[in-house]
Amino acid sequence: MIYIDNRQNKIPVGEELIQNVEKIIEYTLDKEQVNIKTEISVIFIDNEKIMKINGEQRGINKVTDVLSFPMLHYPKGKVYKEVYLDFKFGTEDLNEGELILGDVVISLEKAKEQSEEFGHSFLREVSYLTVHSILHLLGYDHMAEEDKAKMRPREEEILENFNIRR
Repeated sequence: MIYIDNRQNKIPVGEELIQNVEKIIEYTLDKEQVNIKTEISVIFIDNEKIMKINGEQRGINKVTDVLSFPMLHYPKGKVYKEVYLDFKFGTEDLNEGELILGDVVISLEKAKEQSEEFGHSFLREVSYLTVHSILHLLGYDHMAEEDKAKMRPREEEILENFNIRR
């Protein structure tokens, strides 16, 4: 189940954007071999709110584009399909039969700014941020070069297959 909650009023959120985010999430989960019912929350906010969350959660008092809060833990350098693909989740791991993967918080205001800065569509930017954050929920990271070398191509491959280009 994908829950989308718009908690900002600076950028209009239409059905096309919501459906696109849902399709991107479903596609990413499929490509990453997540073969269990899942629950993901996506919250749209503005720059002021994401800066506050970034400060509270990460100790970084500045605006960012997206924050991901995974509920699963992964060994260093491992992702969902390398750890949980054949794992048998018990009822204590599930919420009404669904595995809670985590929460995603996207600043639509920052996404709009970045789409203009990078010269591509707002839809493309939100799509990229969605893929990026879902991969984080699945254990991908980009802090170390070896992790970045795994995550960046995966982001582009998913977007390319989804026919969303720069």
